Amino acid sequence: MAPSTPITVVIARFDDLLARGLRELIDGDPSLAIVAAEVEHRRIPVVLRAHHPDVAILDAGALAKLVEIRQLSSGHPGTRLVLLANDLSAAVCAQLLAFGASACLSSNTQSRDVLNAIHLASRGLQVIPRACGPGGGPVAAGHLLTRREAEVLPLLQLGRSNAQIAVALGVGVETVRTHARNIYRKLGVSSRRELSAPPSENKQRPHRAARPPRGLTPLLHARRGDGLRRD
Repeated sequence: MAPSTPITVVIARFDDLLARGLRELIDGDPSLAIVAAEVEHRRIPVVLRAHHPDVAILDAGALAKLVEIRQLSSGHPGTRLVLLANDLSAAVCAQLLAFGASACLSSNTQSRDVLNAIHLASRGLQVIPRACGPGGGPVAAGHLLTRREAEVLPLLQLGRSNAQIAVALGVGVETVRTHARNIYRKLGVSSRRELSAPPSENKQRPHRAARPPRGLTPLLHARRGDGLRRD
């Protein structure tokens, strides 16, 4: 039975195939209600302020900097962020989760797992993905950033020196060095430049247009068969 008050959802702009699949999937769940869709990435903060949705489904590939997720999660604590993208590494998924995302779903996500992620996120739970990207393997708990590391990371991305970070956070320079080493190890990078680069540059491959998760594609053809299939 659907709850008396549905879970409100905002959907960012995706390519047409993925956008249609997401809308059909969510519209087919009576406990979910879309309050805004096809939202351009630059307008996400405005829409979140206007609607205060329970969950926002965002295109991770549209992020110029991964730190944007931290800004959205801290600026809109009542909205849980579910990210969809292709070929994200386990390290990038770990960073997104550490910054406050509730779920980071890769291209092989099944439809039922998308719905589960939305429902779990709306309850304030974090969904740890089984795997991110080809050969990425599971995101182990040891790959997630600690609270202090998550505070150090955006300052590293801004190119601040260890001494500047130490002053800003009220810790010693050696402590900052230790946090920086842990961050580099967990995120699979070796420099501040790599940390500040967009995800596509970190992967050292050209950016490709997002493809729909395989679990969403059959939804686009559901009317040709016997009904909506949620595999």
